[in-house]
Amino acid sequence: MMIDFRRRSYKKELLDASDIPFDDIRLNMKELNFVNTFLGGHQITISGFKKLASGKNNITVCEIGCGGGDNLSAIYAWARKNDLRLSIIGIDINPNCIAYAKSVSPVPGGIFITDDYKNHEFGNGRPDIIFSSLFCHHFSNEELVMMMKWMRDNSKLGFFINDLHRHPVAYYFIKWATRIFSKSYLVKNDAPLSVLRGFKKSEWINILAKSDIKSYFVRWKWAFRYLIIVRNHRVSDLPTK
Repeated sequence: MMIDFRRRSYKKELLDASDIPFDDIRLNMKELNFVNTFLGGHQITISGFKKLASGKNNITVCEIGCGGGDNLSAIYAWARKNDLRLSIIGIDINPNCIAYAKSVSPVPGGIFITDDYKNHEFGNGRPDIIFSSLFCHHFSNEELVMMMKWMRDNSKLGFFINDLHRHPVAYYFIKWATRIFSKSYLVKNDAPLSVLRGFKKSEWINILAKSDIKSYFVRWKWAFRYLIIVRNHRVSDLPTK
């Protein structure tokens, strides 16, 4: 059967089920960290963070859908090398992921919260930056509109997103690579499906428009990712295209 790359798939990933044994989730997270490290996913996350944190020396950053916390660890490693004081918050709905993130996090005083991100209230302690990585493709476009508004309203400086570009090359490459190298049935099933649930640039622009966000930055990144940045203040350096 031919695959239609013109439209997002809404087929559920195995990881979206509530009864997956955590040992399987742990292996999934370890392999995704490997992919993010060696295919540049963490570098895209760091790039988004640097754009919003520019000129600051003390930053609080929050990741929603943080999983095992590897993205926050990558940002922390960069911040240490660049003498930036960093506080982190990780939010994930899965308590096992939060427990794992706490156990492996290198960040002193890092805060990890078990919660559905949209139910969490920061009060007067809003983070400077909120971000997500490989999280948005789990949601419908309508749910993403609500997410964009939540990220905007709950961050001081702004937010950024690192997620997948729906493209035949990305799909067939990851399908082939995971068949050969992956030991995780979750990765073998969900990695190519994640690409089919990913986005075209025009779809991001439409989601941002429906979220009433007018000033933003959308850029294609290797390997088949999009980096989306929304700054809440001082938007003159972010092109609206």
